[in-house]
Amino acid sequence: MTTQPPKSAPKAVNPFLKLGLELGPLVVFFIANNRTDLFTATAAFMVATVVSLVLSWTLMRRLPIMPLVSGAVVLIFGGLTLFLQDELFIKLKPTIVNLLFAGALFAGLAMGKPLLAIVFDQAFRLTHEGWTKLTWRWAFFFVVLAVINEVVWRTQTTDFWVAFKVWGVMPLTMVFAVAQTPLLQRYATTDAPAE
Repeated sequence: MTTQPPKSAPKAVNPFLKLGLELGPLVVFFIANNRTDLFTATAAFMVATVVSLVLSWTLMRRLPIMPLVSGAVVLIFGGLTLFLQDELFIKLKPTIVNLLFAGALFAGLAMGKPLLAIVFDQAFRLTHEGWTKLTWRWAFFFVVLAVINEVVWRTQTTDFWVAFKVWGVMPLTMVFAVAQTPLLQRYATTDAPAE
């Protein structure tokens, strides 16, 4: 009788390296837009996204859900932007990604399954009530980000929109994440994370 080797756990990666892999393509997009134009920046963004996903897979032997979904949308909408030479598609990308994430979280909540337990890859151990509350908060936050993106790209210049993606959205997201610390502490448990 042959035995299957145990499934290998994902490799641990330095959190700063993981953050760099997730934010790197956005920084490339910002720098390329400042030095060239939106179409060249979009192409650079697409290449940087693929490189980031390949490096994530090489280092961790898995692809995190959020960067994978975001990367797929970058490639689709970036490709449309370049093929049709219309910047509308790359500007819609953040709206669509944020609404996809919000929709998935709301759908999970409707089925009684707070999906953030999967997204955060067991980084936190919370009660079911804690996961549910955290999921509601993030779902609404993604809707807010989608609305903000729509307002900014429709009312501001392209250069302002690109800069806002780096210097506005990322700090807002970090502040929001840190603001969830009391909830994480209040509902922390030593049990296994919610499935």
